[in-house]
Amino acid sequence: MKSVISAIASVVLVAVGSLAYAVNRTVTLDIPGMNCPACPITVKKALQRVEGVENVLVSYERREAVVTFDDAKANVETLIKATTNVGYPSTVKTN
Repeated sequence: MKSVISAIASVVLVAVGSLAYAVNRTVTLDIPGMNCPACPITVKKALQRVEGVENVLVSYERREAVVTFDDAKANVETLIKATTNVGYPSTVKTN
């Protein structure tokens, strides 16, 4: 009985420990290739298809996308690949 309880406790600790590392991150992508007011629609749809993306705000005027995502499911490289694959190469915006 003790070994069963110990095994269950180990599984619970591993599950809880892995959840602690998943956090939401927000990144701003610079997308200079957006050259018409319809471009943000394509960019937004591409980013929303990435697993783990929770929110996308695209600004044509600023040529950027602000993306909130679960870093256990997505990463910045995946976001950049998504915009690049639809014809809008992006980079992480720095201040």
